[in-house]
Amino acid sequence: MAETIKMLINGEWVESSSGEYFDSINPATGEVVARVPRATREDADRGVRAAYEAQKKWRRVPAPHRAEVLFRVARILEQRKEELARKLTQEMGKVIAEARGDLQEAIDMSYFAAGEGRRMHGMTAPVEMPNKFTMSVRDPVGVVAVITPWNFPTAIPSWKMMPALVAGNAVVFKPASDTPLLAYELVRALNDAGAPPGVVNIIYGSGSVVGDALLEHPLVNLVTFTGSSDVGRHVAEVAGRHLKRVSLELGGKNAITIMDDADLDLAVEGVLWSAFGTTGQRCTACSRVIVHEKVKKAFLDRLIPRVEALRLGNGLDPNTDVGPLVNASQLKTVDEYVQIGIKEGAKLLTGGHPVTDGELARGFFYAPTVFETTPDMRIAQEEIFGPVLSVITVKDLDEAIEVNNGVAYGLSSSIYTQDINKAFKAMRDLTTGIVYVNAGTIGAEIHMPFGGTRNTGNGHREAGHTLLDNVTEWKTIYVDFSGRLQKAQIDNPVSTL
Repeated sequence: MAETIKMLINGEWVESSSGEYFDSINPATGEVVARVPRATREDADRGVRAAYEAQKKWRRVPAPHRAEVLFRVARILEQRKEELARKLTQEMGKVIAEARGDLQEAIDMSYFAAGEGRRMHGMTAPVEMPNKFTMSVRDPVGVVAVITPWNFPTAIPSWKMMPALVAGNAVVFKPASDTPLLAYELVRALNDAGAPPGVVNIIYGSGSVVGDALLEHPLVNLVTFTGSSDVGRHVAEVAGRHLKRVSLELGGKNAITIMDDADLDLAVEGVLWSAFGTTGQRCTACSRVIVHEKVKKAFLDRLIPRVEALRLGNGLDPNTDVGPLVNASQLKTVDEYVQIGIKEGAKLLTGGHPVTDGELARGFFYAPTVFETTPDMRIAQEEIFGPVLSVITVKDLDEAIEVNNGVAYGLSSSIYTQDINKAFKAMRDLTTGIVYVNAGTIGAEIHMPFGGTRNTGNGHREAGHTLLDNVTEWKTIYVDFSGRLQKAQIDNPVSTL
């Protein structure tokens, strides 16, 4: 039976002022998972104003005590991990093992961000005058609007909210409309862990209504967004007109390069996982393979049978390898790109069609698809966000690097080689934010920076030692204990010693 969930505003679980609801749908079965209040601009305003008032007190709570809330969140998620993983699979569609991984990432981030409650380091430096001291410290930015996608409904929000909260900010969270139930469960964990009223608020609804209301609200100080590059441009344009800080994590067109000395069996495993894990619905998914001409045939002879053996189905079935696409619109988009590839002359090696056999007809399933393409074809240039892989042939490493870098995105890349010189050349010359050697393009860990170049974002990084950079301001402090006015750059003649 479908759950009916509510919004959290100022510590109270409430309905939308519109009184309207929308349904969250299981993409594998078409069943309704949750009934969700459809928020209005007025609801968004209430959430922001609650966050604004709550943040005034929250920023004064000592950081180690703010961190205690995050430690408790991590423990709550650990205790409920299996239950929430099953809900995640039902709402988003990814296979159950990956759903557990999604939850584990949120647990890891909660613990990691909580650790900053006893670090959050600033710095000191020498000063140019006697009897004077200087230091820099981090200050919270204020109210943070968190707008997230559906493909990692607990992991991605945790990457944004946990650092923001431990730094002393308050949050208004607008999750994707395809995965509101898991967003509700994450906020519920924060509320149960003792986040004070108004420090965390959740509002459900469309980007054009709730999202734009947050982008335009005068009390929102930072907008952190993960999603497509097209929507990211809109976020930057609207928020930029209001001089808001904006952190964007956007699309990818990631490639695995396979050199002629690669371990082909290992490379096939990496391609299968990176291209078809999460049904290709990751910003780090491999959607291009750049393979040396000497080993292309041997590689494809290994790859294609493995692709055709992948089992589609409900992600709750432990035998399922590939779940559904998230909704009918995404299914249509993937099929449109496949047709574009065929019209452009790409060679279809396998797949290329929706799957509607038996119970799969109830969901949004697409056959894992592999093309041979040239680097300039649209399916080899544009983000598809589905189980579609382009295989591109090159003559050497220099050409492979040129092809890898010759797209509008720069998130993740990978090279398979047993030559250390080739590996280091690739590490130097692949112009992506993440580079893997002898591994696929997915698998980022929360204690390292995450982000990309070019149209993948606006240069910011999340997680790792950059964890607090997006959610804090630097404040420089000077303390003069000389007892007199000292004029910097004027009252400090060069010493004659």
